[in-house]
Amino acid sequence: MESIGTPFLWLMFAGVVIVALLVDLVLMRHGGPHKVTFKEATWWSIGWVALALAFNAWLWWYSGQQLGAAEGERIGMEFLTGYLVEKSLAVDNIFVFLMIFTYISVPEEQKQRVLVIGIIAAIVLRAILIFAGAFLLAKFHWILYVFGAFLLLTGIKMISAAGKAPDLEQNPVLRWLTAHVQMTRGYHGSALSVIEGGKRLYTPLFIVIVMIGITDVIFAVDSIPAIFAITDDPFIVLTSNVFAVLGLRAMFFLLQGMADRFHLLPYGLAMVLMFIGAKMLLVDVYKIPIAVSLGIVAATIGTTIALSLLRPPPPAR
Repeated sequence: MESIGTPFLWLMFAGVVIVALLVDLVLMRHGGPHKVTFKEATWWSIGWVALALAFNAWLWWYSGQQLGAAEGERIGMEFLTGYLVEKSLAVDNIFVFLMIFTYISVPEEQKQRVLVIGIIAAIVLRAILIFAGAFLLAKFHWILYVFGAFLLLTGIKMISAAGKAPDLEQNPVLRWLTAHVQMTRGYHGSALSVIEGGKRLYTPLFIVIVMIGITDVIFAVDSIPAIFAITDDPFIVLTSNVFAVLGLRAMFFLLQGMADRFHLLPYGLAMVLMFIGAKMLLVDVYKIPIAVSLGIVAATIGTTIALSLLRPPPPAR
């Protein structure tokens, strides 16, 4: 697997992520369990985006110094496009997280803890999937066509499902968990399990964490092939992915009360997946320039957000 990832770059990336997570965890612990306000979520969201863009700018500059201006520009554009794609697809995660939290009635003060655990698990999981995907692509070029066809079909499926809320009551994982896991009747603070009558019982918070983890696995299967259409460099794939995931908690609280206003966004995300799938299928016929890909992705997401705000959804009957 060819990669720009030198030991120095990997150490820099790991250091930035570890420090950012520690600062986030320390501040969250200092604040204690509480309901996150829109203002707090806005500032955190701006901070995470600024951190990603700062790393992007530094990587662009450093690569240009080491490999030449043209290579630096290519690497910088690939990271930015990958970050935008992953950040956009993360919005779909958030809509499902909202449904899970609402369905299982998660207390406001516990949502932060669930999301932090989910983010750490997502980083580990995605790292494994990304290196596995990069290895397969390096060995079997035809896997690219499989990824492309999968994304194209996923985009078509998303369009047909847009506007329809997932039926969590029929979710096989949730049904199996509630049928086979002995649970308490209510929440016990931040505890995932308690001992009652000599038996270990799991709280609804444990079920929520499991559901969030499984949901992220499902979305990772969609989003990771998408970024391989942008670049096959494991370092760029992983770094852009991780920076997109790091801001997931803040983005959740930012969009928590606004999900219904972005009713057309699923169509935009579906079109992005279809475009990326087509890009993969055409890779040996015509390679779409990275700047064009960035423009199409940004324009598609921006247009569907703008149209959602200009044309509010019809009132529910």
